[in-house]
Amino acid sequence: MTSGSDDPAISTRAAGIEPSATLAISAEARRLKAAGEPVIGFGAGEPDFPTPDYIVDAAALAMKDPAMHHYTASAGLPELRMAIADSHRRNGLSFEPSQVVVTNGAKQAVFTTFQILLDPADEVLIPAPYWVTYPTAVELAGGVPVFVPTDDSSGFLVTVDQLEAARTSRTKVLLFVSPSNPTGAVYPKDRMEAIGRWAAEHGLWVVTDEIYDRLVYDGITFHSMPAVLPELADRTVVINGVSKTYAMTGWRVGWLAGPGEVADAAIRLQSHISSNVSNLSQAAALAALTGPDDAPEAMRAAFDHRRQTMVSMLNAVPGIECSTPGGAFYTFPNVSGLFGVDLAGRTAASSLELAALLLDEIQIAVVPGEAFGAPGYARLSFALADYDLEEGLGRLQQLAG
Repeated sequence: MTSGSDDPAISTRAAGIEPSATLAISAEARRLKAAGEPVIGFGAGEPDFPTPDYIVDAAALAMKDPAMHHYTASAGLPELRMAIADSHRRNGLSFEPSQVVVTNGAKQAVFTTFQILLDPADEVLIPAPYWVTYPTAVELAGGVPVFVPTDDSSGFLVTVDQLEAARTSRTKVLLFVSPSNPTGAVYPKDRMEAIGRWAAEHGLWVVTDEIYDRLVYDGITFHSMPAVLPELADRTVVINGVSKTYAMTGWRVGWLAGPGEVADAAIRLQSHISSNVSNLSQAAALAALTGPDDAPEAMRAAFDHRRQTMVSMLNAVPGIECSTPGGAFYTFPNVSGLFGVDLAGRTAASSLELAALLLDEIQIAVVPGEAFGAPGYARLSFALADYDLEEGLGRLQQLAG
């Protein structure tokens, strides 16, 4: 059966969705590597470590439990919701298990949250650079993303004055992310408090993505906005998950936590979307949150070492300037100094063109800044093996040297 010539085959909404740039880069790198190309991928937003054994063992044990073979509560296993609520206490947050909703990864938590909070034409302030999924999640909820630009001169930190200049009568939500993907920027407590106070004064909702809360370096202390400013708690949704801290990206377990009305709406929505998250994955997440911190801390220490190596090697490349990220596992160097430079007989006029050139000429995959609303920059993940990191950046030094 075919549609009429004047009718689109799919909805305008679906046709307008762009694929995730970060996942697309990683997929292309894997394809080339499978074809025998010596590609080194700096695009992946996931740890290169295996999930710790005690977590895998918990999932294997759950697999043999007949109770796990059936539907469970849409909001998540009660014991997991309790463990999630308890885990947030380390950040100074106090949630009841009823305020927690387990989702298929933190990405679904982002999508669900905006579906709940936004009506058509509501505006969401999004500091840029931003993770590629945020604007799409806002738009799919009928909202309007309003970008507030930052750059390396400000440490990629937005100010209250910038936010106020972007605020209109339609502004409903501030999206706040610290540590940041893609920049690794971490907001100091005083800046966070000032922003939170501004949001509270104007009656805004705050959606704070804290997926990298355990990945901070150089003695930096992570702060959660509703803990810094408790009067914001009844208008804040906290998003987190086990993917980054515990090397569990493929297990797909995240969550949102917030006011009861938000949690109740999320449960109703999820009951129609996916019922419950995989019970085996939930059992694994429970083991992660209640188990020892040895493996996560060892991974964080390895990321820290790689972070320092990457920053040093990038800053040794003529034309690249790279600030030191305080968190997450990405660097976000300014690569505009390479524009117009002869690189293996070719030149690039944008970070998009530069990314294509690097993949073609030296087989390294980076994500161009355009994907994050920041032309002139590129994101490189240091969540990859030490040898690959040094080999790939060595190729870049040789190309531009």
